[in-house]
Amino acid sequence: MRSGPSDRSASGIGAATERDRPQRHAHVARGAHAPLPQDAQRSQFATELLAGLARRPRSVSPKFFYDATGSALFDRICELPEYYPTRTEISLLAERAGEIADCIGPDTDIVEFGAGSSRKIGLLLAALQRPRRFVPVDISGDYLQAAARRLRDDWPGLDVHPLVADFTRAFALPPPIPLDGRGHARRIGFFPGSSIGNFAPAEALRFLRRAARLLRGGGLLVGVDLVKDPAVLHAAYNDSQGVTAAFNRNLLERANRELGTDFDPGRFAHYAFYEPVRQRIEMHLLSLARQQVSLCGRRFEFAAGETLHTENSYKFTVDGFRALAIRAGFAPGPVWLDRDGLFSVHWLQAPGAPS
Repeated sequence: MRSGPSDRSASGIGAATERDRPQRHAHVARGAHAPLPQDAQRSQFATELLAGLARRPRSVSPKFFYDATGSALFDRICELPEYYPTRTEISLLAERAGEIADCIGPDTDIVEFGAGSSRKIGLLLAALQRPRRFVPVDISGDYLQAAARRLRDDWPGLDVHPLVADFTRAFALPPPIPLDGRGHARRIGFFPGSSIGNFAPAEALRFLRRAARLLRGGGLLVGVDLVKDPAVLHAAYNDSQGVTAAFNRNLLERANRELGTDFDPGRFAHYAFYEPVRQRIEMHLLSLARQQVSLCGRRFEFAAGETLHTENSYKFTVDGFRALAIRAGFAPGPVWLDRDGLFSVHWLQAPGAPS
C-alpha cells in the first residue's frame, strides 16, 4: 500500500502510494490548483472499475483506496504493531536528516508524489536549508487540501502549492522558482512509504523515467521496502485487528457510495499473501459465494473463490533498486537502512541541469 495517498500505495497509485499524517501547517499559495470536481473523480473511478471488472483476472488500481474513509483507515494501519514500514522509515528520516539534507542542498522546490505523511515531510523540511516551496501531488483532492491546511501552522513562511493530479500519468508542475539571478530552485522529489512498490516493474521504470525528467538537475528521495522473511510481510498485511481487511473492503463500500454499485462487502474476504517469485505482496478481495454485481447498467458475475486484485506491493533488494534507478536515468547516491534491514531510503541524483 502506499504508500498513497504514500506506505502501501501509489499512486495517489494511489498509489498506490502512503499516509500516516499528523503535522503542522504551511501557507497555501494563492492560485493553488482546485480539487477535481467530484463528478470527474467518480467518472474516472467508474471507468477504471468497469474496465477492471471486465478483464480477467479482475483488478482495480489501489489509488481508489484513498477516499476519506480509506485514508483514515490507512492512518490506523500505520500505527499497527505489525506494520513496520512507517515507523522504520520515520526513524531513518529522523536519524539521518543531516546526511539527507547535505545531499539535497539549500533553496529547494520539494515535490511529493502523493499527499503522504505530514510527519515525514515535516522531518525533511526541518532538516533542509531554506526550502522554498512544497508541491504535494495527489489524486484525492479532499485529502490534499486537508493535508495542506495541516501544514499551515507549522510552516507559515513556506509556499505550499497543492496539485490535484494522477502522478502515474503525465502532469505539469508549477513554473520554476527564480533565485535572484542565480538560476532556479532545485526540484527535489519525495516519494516515501515504498509506494514505488505499488507499480509493476515496467510501470516503476516509466514512473522513475518521468520523475527524472520532471526533476532535471535535482534529485529524488525515495523510500523502498526490502525483501525479508515472508512471515514478517504476511503479518504486516494481515493484522490481528482486521484494519487492513477493512481498508481493502472499503474500496467496495466506496463504489457503493459513489457509483451506486451493489457490492455486499461481507461476501468478500480480505486475502493478502507474499508471492516469492515476483517478490511482491498481493492483496485481493475474494468472493465467498457465487454472486452478481451491477455497475453503470452492466452486471458482472463472481464465482465462489474468484478475486478482485486490489494491490501489489513489490519488495526490492538494495542492488536491485539501484539498478532500476540507473535504467531510469538517475545516478544512485547514498542509501540508508535500519539496523534490521527491513527498509531503505535512497538518494537518486537526476540528470542534467535544472529546467
